Amino acid sequence: MGGLGEVGRNMTVFEYNGKLLIVDCGVLFPEEHQPGIDVILPDFTSLQGRWDDVVGIVLTHGHEDHIGGVPYLLRERPDIPLIGSQLTLAFISAKLVEHKITPVTVHVEAEDLHQAGPFELEFVAVNHSIPDALAVAIRTPAGLILHTGDFKMDQFPLDGRITDLRHFARLGEEGVDMFLTDSTNAEVPGFTISERDLTPAIDQVFATAPKRIIVSSFASHVHRIQQVLDSAHAAGRKVAFVGRSMVKNMGIARELEYLNIPRGLVVDFKKLQSMPDNKVTLICTGSQGEPMAALSRMASGTHQIKLGADDTVLMASSLIPGNENAIYGIINKFTDLGVKVVHKGNAKVHVSGHASAGELVYCYNIVKPTHVMPVHGESKHLHANAELAVKTGVDPKRVLVVKDGTTVDLVNGQAKVSGQVEAGLVYVDGHTVGKVTEETLKERTMLQEGGAITIVALVDPDSNQLAEPLEFVTKGFIQDKQVFNAAAEKVKAALAKPDNAGIDDLEDLERLITDTVGRHLDRTYRRSPLITTVVIDA
Repeated sequence: MGGLGEVGRNMTVFEYNGKLLIVDCGVLFPEEHQPGIDVILPDFTSLQGRWDDVVGIVLTHGHEDHIGGVPYLLRERPDIPLIGSQLTLAFISAKLVEHKITPVTVHVEAEDLHQAGPFELEFVAVNHSIPDALAVAIRTPAGLILHTGDFKMDQFPLDGRITDLRHFARLGEEGVDMFLTDSTNAEVPGFTISERDLTPAIDQVFATAPKRIIVSSFASHVHRIQQVLDSAHAAGRKVAFVGRSMVKNMGIARELEYLNIPRGLVVDFKKLQSMPDNKVTLICTGSQGEPMAALSRMASGTHQIKLGADDTVLMASSLIPGNENAIYGIINKFTDLGVKVVHKGNAKVHVSGHASAGELVYCYNIVKPTHVMPVHGESKHLHANAELAVKTGVDPKRVLVVKDGTTVDLVNGQAKVSGQVEAGLVYVDGHTVGKVTEETLKERTMLQEGGAITIVALVDPDSNQLAEPLEFVTKGFIQDKQVFNAAAEKVKAALAKPDNAGIDDLEDLERLITDTVGRHLDRTYRRSPLITTVVIDA
């Protein structure tokens, strides 16, 4: 339902004997060509009328691209059990408070078995950039499926919790019929470096920054924030969290003891305002250039925190594809202010949370799956992952590279593509869900790139000729009297054609005038403004 051909919106539905099991339900973050959109959801159309068949939602970990869509799904049926680890359930429960939904939760840990309808679930510890991540093995009489979720094989993780390859091996001995594997880093050779390898670079920032340090990160990136807290404590600095989601999530992580915060290290933001700059650290959201996040507003000078020369911004997160321009724009704005920006391009301050090619090959050789279906990634990532599986000896005919909405049947040990369901992009626009269409976004883009023109035409209903000169009202478009006069003449000529004399529908007249003016402006300016025509009977 999502995550195949894109980085985000991860959601997979499993069906056996008429019952449905959902694994993850995340969001995708909008790109520049989707103005005004908050997040993008999976398409639930194919599940309509079948909500009573859903026996549970397994959440592999607490990142937004895996849990962000859950509140919208639970609007359809609020009592679907959410199955996940302690931190994951805490993050999603806090999010659901805002949506006024009290969830039914099932707490599981690595090694646990849980029966959800006809699905026997077995959970495996995996290492990721957030604590408590889980892979899930799904057993039914039809076969055994192993879904990794997001994972990597950090051998020196900050929390000491490594990916349980022995558990993978045991499942492999049992016989994995289908292996769904994280593809995000499949193009990256070798092994993903350890989180601990970042500590010297982060320590260096804290040892050398002359004034304030502002750290931007995902609000769920507990491991990275722990490293920042440790470095700040060692450097004798105080820390404040900035931004509602950051304050909320770090409060949860601290309460559940996933975050170790020395006494007195974290203080209220107001208290930091009276402290010397070289004792101040702020941790905020906005690492992806989101316009309304704290970091973006600091760069634009619209936040109460005003940055200047000798302040340091540490961007401690990855670049999500599609957000590059927004992030580089923020870096440039800070540079113009004299702020030093430390990011993954000039320092080792971020490491991916996903398995690179060497780790994926390692897993294929351990699990020895009958079939492989790469998940979580753009098309290039899925195909790169498929090639790795083939290199380890998986029959190419048993490696399925599919797109969102594809249905795959697993019968008698054989998997094959069997069909397609609706899996379009569902846009969240403020309080509306699914109301924005591709046509809406096209119009927004036209407004953004070409402005808008409203044409008022007073037309004689008997002759279909203009009773008065056309009136043009523009927004964001160059008003050139000579060009618009020429456009009006072309409209007159179009209305005078015998073929158009019999038009008696106002919408058809509006369309004729719009198209005529649009073609003229495109030839003249090479621009396509959004044109709205209003025809009034004279």
